[in-house]
Amino acid sequence: MKRVVQLSLLVLALLTFLGAGDDSGRFNDLGHKLMCACGCGQILLECNHVGCTYSDRMRGELAAAIDRGDSDDLSLQSFVQKYGPTVLAAPPTTGFNRVAWVMPFAALVFGILLTVYIVRAWKSRPAAAPSGVAPVTGPELDVFRQQARRDTDL
Repeated sequence: MKRVVQLSLLVLALLTFLGAGDDSGRFNDLGHKLMCACGCGQILLECNHVGCTYSDRMRGELAAAIDRGDSDDLSLQSFVQKYGPTVLAAPPTTGFNRVAWVMPFAALVFGILLTVYIVRAWKSRPAAAPSGVAPVTGPELDVFRQQARRDTDL
């Protein structure tokens, strides 16, 4: 009996904390997947332009789609059909749009490999040959020092 009570409390807590059937959570989730169409470049629910007619209208359309019981995909596709593919905050992971997801990682890997190649090439190149001018020492050095003192009057 004790286990049944514990299990039912656990299930009740999970349903409470997950917000099962909560339309405001779904509205938040979908609203953060869409961009405002006014050209501000902000997420739909975060558009802060005073009197922005696009964000108010789009929020109303999103709320109406959720009230109708449309699925998430259907709601997003209706926005894409009405406002174009730029209304999505992230490109879809299908078709040619996969390039938008893959290219940043491919460019990063290519840059790292290129850097490793260049560093190895620099490390393996031969040391520079001496220029052929021998260092001045002994009495020759004293002659140059005297000449420098005369020229600078020290």
